[in-house]
Amino acid sequence: MSVLTWRNLTRIGRAGAAACIALLGILNSISYAEAKDVSVGVLYLDSQGYYAGVRSGIQQAAAQSGVSARVLDSNSGGDLSRESSFIDSMIASKVSAIVVSATSVDGSVRAIRAASRAGIPVVCYNTCINQRGVDQYVYAYVVGDAYAFGQKLGESAADYLLKAGVTHPRIGILNCEFLEVCTQRRKGFEEALKRRIPDAQIVANQEGTILDKAISTAQAMLAAQPGINVLVGESGGATLGATKAVEKSGRAGSVVVFGCDMTADIANELASGTVLKGIVDVSGVEVGKLAFAQAMDAAQGKKLTSKIVPATITAYTSPSAANAWRKAHADGLP
Repeated sequence: MSVLTWRNLTRIGRAGAAACIALLGILNSISYAEAKDVSVGVLYLDSQGYYAGVRSGIQQAAAQSGVSARVLDSNSGGDLSRESSFIDSMIASKVSAIVVSATSVDGSVRAIRAASRAGIPVVCYNTCINQRGVDQYVYAYVVGDAYAFGQKLGESAADYLLKAGVTHPRIGILNCEFLEVCTQRRKGFEEALKRRIPDAQIVANQEGTILDKAISTAQAMLAAQPGINVLVGESGGATLGATKAVEKSGRAGSVVVFGCDMTADIANELASGTVLKGIVDVSGVEVGKLAFAQAMDAAQGKKLTSKIVPATITAYTSPSAANAWRKAHADGLP
């Protein structure tokens, strides 16, 4: 073989190697581009302020993620059949992940199980399915511990009542206990309050989480139980409804309200300092960002050391705290 022929073959070999490297780079680029196209199905439990905050957090996180993220969202309105239909449609669409606030601890298992078995990771936030279902079918659960949340509310109420010299409070609760998270909030509230004020007594506990129903239920509760001097709302709608009911009933000054889930309207009531005396909250925006981050990790096949992703629980117990919240949330989203 001549030197010239050898050199030519060497050049050809080097050119071929370079072409292979270039081709691999193209293939890697294609693969990376495909990996950057992500679709996420998101389901909100209802349309109240907290969930508007979650939606904003998810949208912000998607915009800042550096990937082409398509968010397909809807609102179940607490309806199990709507939830199931949405999740089934997301399975058919082969989304990269599903983010959901579950309607029922047991009733929501079927749809979430179907998504998991279809290879679509599910991220819960705020509410989820039963523990066995979480263990088997859920990738991550973003939540502020509901019992600890309730305890913080009970501590806030005890601080105010003891300072006001109220040692025998009679309490009416507006609940959302068709959801397990609300039951746990109430249990935590009771434990913390009665540990500090043993003679505290819950004399009424009725469902009322949608604003209009919460107002009418609270008004009827105050009329039927005139000894009530504290109302507690287990949700944002319940809290605002309880506050409005006290005002409409002419009981401001004799009945105070404590509640859950900050909104712009609730911040305004707390800032006035008249009826509403304390709120405990987990930021919807923060939860939305955390949930989207978990969905991205799931889509990339990352492994978690724990399924529970804790969200920060914050108490607001003064007009100044409410004003600080309003300044930090100028868009009104919690």
